[in-house]
Amino acid sequence: MTYILGLNAFHADSAACLVKDGELIAAAEEERFRRAKHWGGFPSEAIRFCLKKADISLDQVAHVAINRDSRASFWRKVGYIVTKRPSLDLIMSRVRNRRQWDDVATQLATQVPEATFSGTVHAVEHHLCHLASTFYVSPFERAVAVSVDGFGDFASAAWGLGEGDRLRIDGRVHFPNSLGIFYEGITQFIGFPNYGDEYKVMGLAPYGEPKYLEQMRQLVKLRDDGTFELDLRYYTHAKEGSKYEVRDGTPSGGRIWSQAMVELLGPARGKDEPLEQRHKDLARSAQAMYEEAFFNLLGALHKRYQCDAVVLSGGCAYNSVANGKVYERSPFKRCYIQSAGGDAGGAIGAAFQVWHDLPQSAGTKRHFVMDHAYWGPEATPQEIAAAVAARRPEFDAANCAIETIADEAELCRRTATAIGEGKVIGWFQGRMEWGPRALGNRSILGDPRRADMKDILNLKIKRRESFRPFAPSILREAVKDWFETDDDVPFMMQVFRIKPDQRPKIPAVTHVDGSGRLQTVDAHTNPRYHRLISTMREQTGVPIVLNTSFNENEPVVCKPEEAIDCFLRTRMDVLVLGDTFIERKG
Repeated sequence: MTYILGLNAFHADSAACLVKDGELIAAAEEERFRRAKHWGGFPSEAIRFCLKKADISLDQVAHVAINRDSRASFWRKVGYIVTKRPSLDLIMSRVRNRRQWDDVATQLATQVPEATFSGTVHAVEHHLCHLASTFYVSPFERAVAVSVDGFGDFASAAWGLGEGDRLRIDGRVHFPNSLGIFYEGITQFIGFPNYGDEYKVMGLAPYGEPKYLEQMRQLVKLRDDGTFELDLRYYTHAKEGSKYEVRDGTPSGGRIWSQAMVELLGPARGKDEPLEQRHKDLARSAQAMYEEAFFNLLGALHKRYQCDAVVLSGGCAYNSVANGKVYERSPFKRCYIQSAGGDAGGAIGAAFQVWHDLPQSAGTKRHFVMDHAYWGPEATPQEIAAAVAARRPEFDAANCAIETIADEAELCRRTATAIGEGKVIGWFQGRMEWGPRALGNRSILGDPRRADMKDILNLKIKRRESFRPFAPSILREAVKDWFETDDDVPFMMQVFRIKPDQRPKIPAVTHVDGSGRLQTVDAHTNPRYHRLISTMREQTGVPIVLNTSFNENEPVVCKPEEAIDCFLRTRMDVLVLGDTFIERKG
């Protein structure tokens, strides 16, 4: 019996996972425990959770795998320093980062001192971790593996072929060229400065036209072999670095676009300045440019490998709009993306890569497929009851009725009825999701049929930009009747067009361009959520609920106490904690 602890540490979306003999046991991002978005230190609380879930201590772990290897691309790094002469600040930031990664054993001893780790620490190259994180848990025996990211271990993209229990890297795009940096620079330019704001550009893009596409093509040059190159006149990271840092667990980065970008695209938008049509056109143009580069790469890789299955990873794998066009704009016929495609997912990739490299796993047939995302903590009925009892005076003050509904059919009927009445539901069930998406266990739910539901949610809870869409969760068996696809999309990682005749029926989850970032819900992987949506179909004829993450400007809730906090401080109507049904009256 071999336990491997996989880590993403000292970087945004710090995370841990536990693999036992090639099977995933648990996985969680540290932000859910620390309650700080994208928390980026050492994932001690996520480690404790994983060990607790397996009922083991750290001294029973044989291997710790981290998704960074400071030795990777060593001579290429040396050559860059000698020929390009980057700033001293850039060099020193890399040195400090390396010291942290090289000190994992000490971090374990000081931050998880309950037991002594005496196993082996493995440093696994960043993009190999990305590729492993999606291929080794995919349903494919053979697939092209692609990672597109910002940067990691001096590379921004990598690709190769996975076959059986083996995975190889055949090519990379190295620093300073990066599609992630291209998109981040435009994100900052449009006035979204925070770490991880790229999804706002993706949401804004359908409101614009690609009027600046020719200018975008000056920023990114495409090559016939599928690779790409940035015009570094428009960026500062090659000389000065990205100014990325993690301070007290919070990741941030400085401006990476240069004054030349203003000369090319016009004035940048200030953070609090109004969004104009020009900014929407810039967003659309950036998305179009990303897609050109992405599909140029995929087309070249399909030609090279002659394989119809592709697995995607890296931070750019969160570009669900591009992902939804893989079948339309590339020759690939099958696609898989696990639920945490970004750096958190590298923890899983590191662990599985180490497992498949161990002598005892040689010749072992891969037998694990990640077909759901429910790998985090769960609350027992007793813990839920205690959390509710502790807040009873506040529930009474808010005029809430509290009851336990042990009959699941009745619980789903009551919840579906409330959704159909236009109420906003906090839905807290089972194990927390792995990855950034709420997928029916830590979700806020609403009626997709109501044109005003987006406004209701933003007024009562979310308070976010009006251009950002909400997602539809749909019964797997109903997908082909509502969307222009019949694919499995369990992790909400792909956007597909909603059929034109169905769009008027679900305006709350239909984006301005007629698309939706769907989640397919299977009775096998989430039976209670599937039953709830089935009840919605029985009551309304629509096999869909609006689904957004259970949070309010914070990480997704992890514990019942956090769900209760969110319910009480917002204007949510109903809270369903396991079998406990809590409803505001009047």
